[in-house]
Amino acid sequence: MLAEEAILIGHLNCDEFAMGSSNENSAYGNVLNARDTSRVPGGSSGGSAVAVQAGLCMVSLGSDTGGSVRQPADFCGILGLKPTYGRVSRYGLIAYASSFDQIGIFGHTVRDVALLLEVIAGEDDYDSTVKKSAGEPAGPMWKENPGRKYRIAYFTEALDHPGLDPEIRSAILQRTNEWREEGHTVEAIDFELLDYIVPAYYVLTTAEASSNLARFDGVRYGYRAKEPDLELTEFYKRTRSEGFGKEVKRRILLGTFVLSAGYYDAYFTKAQQVRQLLVERTNLIFKDFDIIILPTAPSTAWRIGEKMDDPIAMYLADIYTVYANLTGIPGISLPLFGHTNGMPFGIQAMTSRFNEVSLLQFSHQMMQQ
Repeated sequence: MLAEEAILIGHLNCDEFAMGSSNENSAYGNVLNARDTSRVPGGSSGGSAVAVQAGLCMVSLGSDTGGSVRQPADFCGILGLKPTYGRVSRYGLIAYASSFDQIGIFGHTVRDVALLLEVIAGEDDYDSTVKKSAGEPAGPMWKENPGRKYRIAYFTEALDHPGLDPEIRSAILQRTNEWREEGHTVEAIDFELLDYIVPAYYVLTTAEASSNLARFDGVRYGYRAKEPDLELTEFYKRTRSEGFGKEVKRRILLGTFVLSAGYYDAYFTKAQQVRQLLVERTNLIFKDFDIIILPTAPSTAWRIGEKMDDPIAMYLADIYTVYANLTGIPGISLPLFGHTNGMPFGIQAMTSRFNEVSLLQFSHQMMQQ
């Protein structure tokens, strides 16, 4: 970005180690939703979302491991793009779950988001997971393609889910009817794996987090306990107890458990098998459809503190976003709607891997309506 003469104007807040869906787990305090400061902005990249929402900058960057760009974009009423895994280098990003993490972009217009993606995408000698040949160049991504008719699928189980706000469900179904009237093909398809997505995601990401964060022992990385004369084991215990917040500790402990002897096959191996099934099923869907749409989140932004005592409810808020990270496909949250409670909400669109051109052209077309 600096090489392209971008003007960088600030660092932004996020949940500690990008672990959270509300930006209430930050060492620097809560980020407030600019639309209603009694509500969360979403997480983990809540600071980046609010900076764009409040007009402090045109675009911003965040990291998306399971929805940490798209969900706060949804809560704040702006665009949030997670590119294909391997489209953008992760060099410089502190790893949470290395096979899930991807740099994402917040913005007000599809053109701005696509332009920034063009700048930051591509090969990097410091990240071997970046795909060397990633299909079409990003340059024309923002250009309008008004004549194209899309084949759009949505998951029956997603819109019939009991946790989905009825007003969000109604708005999305109404929009799909409008798309049909415009000549697009829109079909509901069965996706029986939906209930396995969140459990598989949290088993795999916490396992990777347990491994990645092991280096933060106070010797070479991270916070160090102040007492100088501690025995080594006690030094590690004190450092990690003081240096990690409650949510980060919870995920490290969960990840260590699923990787432990006796539980590895029951949890981690099973979750990897679910992930492979999801990839195979997704590839089949994209043989017949151009776009998959889902809600971005099951509700609008909740009030600060509302879910802090119930981590399971917080985790289930990721039900619609973690799918794109498990399968590595690109996803974007489009700010299309407003709720009767005064908060914005959007719709999530996804395409096949490295097909951001179609995703952003579709997004541009939908944002013009």
